[in-house]
Amino acid sequence: MFPLHDDNPTTTAPLLTLALIVANVLIFFWQLSLGPQLEHYIYALGAIPAVLLGNLRLPADIALIPPWMTAFSSMFLHGGWMHLLGNMLYLWIFGNNVEDAMGHRRFLLFYFVCGIAALLTHAYLDINSQVPMVGASGAISGVLGAYLLLYPHARVLVAIPLGIFIHTTRLAAGWVLGFWFVLQIISSLVATSQTGGVAWGAHVGGFVAGMVLVPLFKKRDVKLFAPRRRRWR
Repeated sequence: MFPLHDDNPTTTAPLLTLALIVANVLIFFWQLSLGPQLEHYIYALGAIPAVLLGNLRLPADIALIPPWMTAFSSMFLHGGWMHLLGNMLYLWIFGNNVEDAMGHRRFLLFYFVCGIAALLTHAYLDINSQVPMVGASGAISGVLGAYLLLYPHARVLVAIPLGIFIHTTRLAAGWVLGFWFVLQIISSLVATSQTGGVAWGAHVGGFVAGMVLVPLFKKRDVKLFAPRRRRWR
């Protein structure tokens, strides 16, 4: 089930949501320009649990920035086109409304705090891992958690693959995001080091952080569990 669009209007322009998307896309094009050096920079700028929380130290030629800074730099790196496009789609669909509910500056702070919470969840689940974590998924998971509590009744157009066919339908955001969260939990429980590639624990940690933090970051006049604000045209 893939979200395509929601019917939830905003009252302000999503400037920071757009800025984050542009930044991620531009940095991905920079990644593509690196060629064989890409792996070097993934290890230098990605977040490695054993470096952040353990005793591992990177070689001097790889340690371009202090380990704590990789908590931020890793959020702007992606493992491929599908990784990037999937993340940016979710950020565009759900980020604009969360930014609208929080205001620009608080939304940006919220985004990074959720990203760090997601990273720490992933790192504590495997503190000795030497695999770099990259991607905006953890921070965006926080955005999804916030959206779930803010606008569970908004309608989301989703695509559901049925063999060679794709069926589209409109579902309440609560069902769409609730299903997504349950899927992340199940995946994190069944994942092993041999099925790696996706930081499922980071998705869960970011989502929970988003739900916990949204009451603190939203504007005072914004209510949780808002009713649906308009119908599809």
